Amino acid sequence: MGRSVSGQENVLREASRAAPRNLLFTRDFGLVWLSQLISQVGDGISNLALLWFVYSITGSPVKTTIIGLLHTIPPIVLGPLIGVYVDRLPKKFFLVGSNTLRALLIGIIPCAIPTDLFTVDMLYGLVLLDAVAMAVFSPALTSSIPLIVPRSQFTAANALIQSTTSLGIIFGPAVSGVGISMFGSQEVLCLNALTYFLAAVCLGFIRLRSLHASSATEQAPGSAWQDFVDGVMFLVKKQRVILLLIMAAACYGFGASALTTLFPVFAKKLLGLGPVEVGFLWSVLGIGLLLMSIVLLRFTEWNLSERTRIIAAAGVTNAVAISALVWTKDLYFVSFLMVVIGAGMGVFTPIAWGVVQELTPAPMVGRILGLYSTGAMVAAISGISTFGWVTEHFGETTGVSSIGATFLLTATFGALLSRSIRSR
Repeated sequence: MGRSVSGQENVLREASRAAPRNLLFTRDFGLVWLSQLISQVGDGISNLALLWFVYSITGSPVKTTIIGLLHTIPPIVLGPLIGVYVDRLPKKFFLVGSNTLRALLIGIIPCAIPTDLFTVDMLYGLVLLDAVAMAVFSPALTSSIPLIVPRSQFTAANALIQSTTSLGIIFGPAVSGVGISMFGSQEVLCLNALTYFLAAVCLGFIRLRSLHASSATEQAPGSAWQDFVDGVMFLVKKQRVILLLIMAAACYGFGASALTTLFPVFAKKLLGLGPVEVGFLWSVLGIGLLLMSIVLLRFTEWNLSERTRIIAAAGVTNAVAISALVWTKDLYFVSFLMVVIGAGMGVFTPIAWGVVQELTPAPMVGRILGLYSTGAMVAAISGISTFGWVTEHFGETTGVSSIGATFLLTATFGALLSRSIRSR
């Protein structure tokens, strides 16, 4: 990267002197966080604009949901392969390149096509390519954290990155709605290209610590297939704790994805709420997620066993809160429950990523995260399908209660993880 070893060491030295809450004021992590905030708001803007465009053109809920489906295909099909190449190539290339590509796909290209020629099929193609760029970016970002943040602050860094997702949920759709009403959905997509370009510029200035030249991966790269096999063998033979974590992530994704997808149905049928109230509760869920991201800063230096025990506690809390939705129609109490649920859902990812980052050698983090993401995404789609069927055939009460039960199972996995780590 054209930098001296001492200069590379300054990347971590600067961050190590900062308290967890001050990570945002270090140069490199601050730029990462700012870029994520910009792009997550951009995601909130583009997601609503994409859905609105398709529905306004087709009037079909099924064709509208294809947007969500297209976003899930690349992580499932390409996740493990993407992880291999994230480990083999410079991570900064993926970080900057994916945001630049997204600006072109979801911004510049829609601008270049006349409105009367911009069809839904064209948009589907652009969304699929955009999903590939997103699938590349996520493991590249997460595997870059150990290169700019000291080990004791991994969970804090992951929590702060998660906070940008919450802020994107809170502000992105609101900005998009105003923009659609003033200019139209295609125009909003064009203007939103600026957010991804700005995110790419921020990431262009970060300094990533180089991996040690003595690592086995750098000495003998081998084939991509061999790298993939090495990653699988690492999980099966050397770090079965991470394999157990992936099972916990699959269980969590199985329930959480179903809850967020089917919540409008539950709110309408069980609580008798309209779209305004549902939108309000969705924002409240994002607030709970944001609050937990802030709370986790206090626990970043706990050992792995203690942090995974938080996953168990959050799973039990979420199970109780979700089940309580069946027994109340009071909007204020439901709002409180949604804050609790959002906070509980905000526990898993920062801690889980921290476990992977701490227990995996730096040259292998990308492919392990690729396997992790693939398992979680497959479980998420399965959960949506399963609980959609359960709700349709057995009613909303059964659907909500069953989702609550999956969080109890997640809590069990969290307890097993804590015990496995403690006994290592």
